[in-house]
Amino acid sequence: MEYADNPQYPEFIKFELIQDKCDLIDNLKVDQEVDVHFNLKGRKWTDPQGEVKYFNSLQAWRIDPAAGPTEEMQDGDPGSSQEPAWLDADDNSDDDLPF
Repeated sequence: MEYADNPQYPEFIKFELIQDKCDLIDNLKVDQEVDVHFNLKGRKWTDPQGEVKYFNSLQAWRIDPAAGPTEEMQDGDPGSSQEPAWLDADDNSDDDLPF
């Protein structure tokens, strides 16, 4: 799945669908925006050489079609796909941080 909160730097995320959840994607289309509800699972494993390794998985249990952008999101909320003004590299204003 492609997660593109910032379209310039999309993230690619792999979800697992197990047992009766495998059919959650049957009615989805390529490039369809969805909301995924999932559990984060973690495992610890010791290999034959005694080295400990950790594995994580994201197990999806619900997938809904994404709601369209709300008016709040279009006005520059963090969920908006527009870059925040503070990322503008051409901004020459004085830094008001005390350090």
